Amino acid sequence: MTGEVTSLWRHPIKSHGREAVQTVTLNPGQTMPGDRVWAVAHEASKADGSEWVPCPNFSRGAKAPSLMAISARTDGDIVTLTHPDRPELRFQPDTQQDVFLDWVKPLMPVDRAASTRIVRVPGRGMTDSDFPSISLCNMASHRAVEQKLGQELSPIRWRGNIWFDGLPLWEEFDWLGRDIQIGQAVLHVRERITRCLATTANPDTGQRDADTLAALNTWDHQDFGVYAEVIQGGEVKPGDKVQLL
Repeated sequence: MTGEVTSLWRHPIKSHGREAVQTVTLNPGQTMPGDRVWAVAHEASKADGSEWVPCPNFSRGAKAPSLMAISARTDGDIVTLTHPDRPELRFQPDTQQDVFLDWVKPLMPVDRAASTRIVRVPGRGMTDSDFPSISLCNMASHRAVEQKLGQELSPIRWRGNIWFDGLPLWEEFDWLGRDIQIGQAVLHVRERITRCLATTANPDTGQRDADTLAALNTWDHQDFGVYAEVIQGGEVKPGDKVQLL
């Protein structure tokens, strides 16, 4: 049984914007190109850009749902951010941090640690996992959550890198420890993705409007999608086959 890639997404700044892409070339042991290149550290964070550190060190959608409504476009190291409640911002994250911090401040809850700096670890996307991962999401599983909630949801809520369709719901959980081919690339599936409050926020408005976590827990888990590691590089694009090896 095979599925098919439906869309590709990257998130240039961790928790601060998503960008659809038409084709990518995956490389062994690397994240999707351009994914989570930068991350926004808060005033209590120990992140200094010298190494990967876990999510609690960063401003993120689980604590600041308004961030979920940010969209991004990249042009080299120039990033353009849009949000329904903010003017468009075009800036260079490595050299224009202050203009970004001023722009994002109104989106941050006053009772949360303030964003203070952007960090970048050369050659290492700041993934939620402790290894450079690609997140894979199943449209059948997404539709099952919609049905459970009785409302339509944007797949963007889940912040997946590669979306596929044509396979049964939760099929992806059976891939743990196995290899899959997606287009020209081969990935090794390592972990299920346990979800947080970020998925409860509407990516159009930044408002929490769906109890996705309660819906997931009706299946006795709080997981959606899987993390995989690229073990053989190659091009991936919408329409490519997804096949268990």
